[in-house]
Amino acid sequence: MSKSHRKSYMQEFQGATDPQSLLYLTGRYIEWLKVHNFSEYTLYGQAKLLKYFRQFCEQLGIVQARQVTRSVIVNYQNYLYHYRKRDEKPLTIGTQKHWLFVVESFFSYLTKESLILYNPASDLVMPRREYRLPRNVFSSSEAEAVLNVPDVSTPDGVKFRAIVEVLYSTGIRRLELCNLDLGDIDFDRGLLRVEQGKGKKDRFVPIGQRALTWVEKYLQEVRPRLCPSLNETALFLSTLGIRMNEGRLGSHVHDIISKAQIGKTGSCHLFRHTFATVLLENGCDVRYVQAMLGHSSLEATQIYTHVSIKSLKDAHERFHPAKMPHHAPATPSEAEPDNAAQIAPVAATPATGPLPPETPAQDAPQRDGPPPPLSPDGGKSSL
Repeated sequence: MSKSHRKSYMQEFQGATDPQSLLYLTGRYIEWLKVHNFSEYTLYGQAKLLKYFRQFCEQLGIVQARQVTRSVIVNYQNYLYHYRKRDEKPLTIGTQKHWLFVVESFFSYLTKESLILYNPASDLVMPRREYRLPRNVFSSSEAEAVLNVPDVSTPDGVKFRAIVEVLYSTGIRRLELCNLDLGDIDFDRGLLRVEQGKGKKDRFVPIGQRALTWVEKYLQEVRPRLCPSLNETALFLSTLGIRMNEGRLGSHVHDIISKAQIGKTGSCHLFRHTFATVLLENGCDVRYVQAMLGHSSLEATQIYTHVSIKSLKDAHERFHPAKMPHHAPATPSEAEPDNAAQIAPVAATPATGPLPPETPAQDAPQRDGPPPPLSPDGGKSSL
């Protein structure tokens, strides 16, 4: 989030004069969150969502908090359910629930502070939670294909190769990568320090040697060109010599994944899904994965145990009676007489006869060396 966004949303509350208006009370609520050490991104996000609610109320002629009744909250819930985005898709249940939670928290604050007589959102029935798995996860070959997309003969390519290597090796969030400073990577111990990540929590994450090699190449050959000043502490910089913006970073990583032509779409979080899934498939304890991802509860990490189904596939292969033996003939003509007699009359088997036996079909470069040197006249970044 840029400083201009922070400045604009805070200035909006300064123009409120009616102490009972939704705008004025929203400003007080945001100030309360700030005093209680909520992050700047939480303040901005809640202010934005409460602005959407105010705009909905204004269409009904409601400008004061005491005018909001339970029926208004229920109508807003129905509005969110029927709302369609620009691509004609509805808001996800998770998004609807989050937007309603912000409204509920706002009126809960107003009630506790005796700014309104009762909480109109106290008995609101929230949408039932959906249980969804990550839709896309890279295989090892797909991950290598994505990592090899950036043109490392250019400064821009070296920078983004280092970025995707860090994402793949550590599984950190997009914002956490943008907030990395020069001193946050310990090259000797192979550790990356995430300072004040989600939930305002610090943590250390191991980082692989290959990712360290690309980061070191970026620091030696690219970063001095972007920002010769010693005052800038950010690790990854834009071409303007300032800290990278998370939105632009996400767009560039999305383009890199698209150029790999692996049939999957996504951005920075796709590397996070892959990181957790690969660790679990290789036998890593889920509690270690939780610590590296920075999850506050094990429940958030256990979703990846359902994506990592290698052990389930092995169990199915070993114990399901409908599996095809590995030594089975490839075609019916190569089958033994007993097997051929079973396969041939399948089409003529009457509907009332016994079912035929099921015969489903059989289940059908990593660059380890150091990165090449960068030519002095490499191309310029478009970021």
